Amino acid sequence: MAATPHQPLSRERAQEYWGRTSKLMWTILVIWFVFGFLIHMFAPQLNSIRILGFPFGFYMAAQGSLIVFVFLCFWNAKAQNKIDEEFGVSDE
Repeated sequence: MAATPHQPLSRERAQEYWGRTSKLMWTILVIWFVFGFLIHMFAPQLNSIRILGFPFGFYMAAQGSLIVFVFLCFWNAKAQNKIDEEFGVSDE
């Protein structure tokens, strides 16, 4: 049952909506933390692995993390839109 602009979400549906949104947010935050900090902490150990001639630690710092961050942005937008449509609170 989707809510209309004239019919707000019930308290239970609003809590369920926030729970799903919060779960998505924390999942993305954990992935961001792993690729933003943890992988870089192990760069010296990762440098023994080579990709296209570059040390893996260097690759993750220069390219890999940025690719993951861009992917996270698109995934977040798509997943949040899906949640919004499910609960009838989308902008479109």
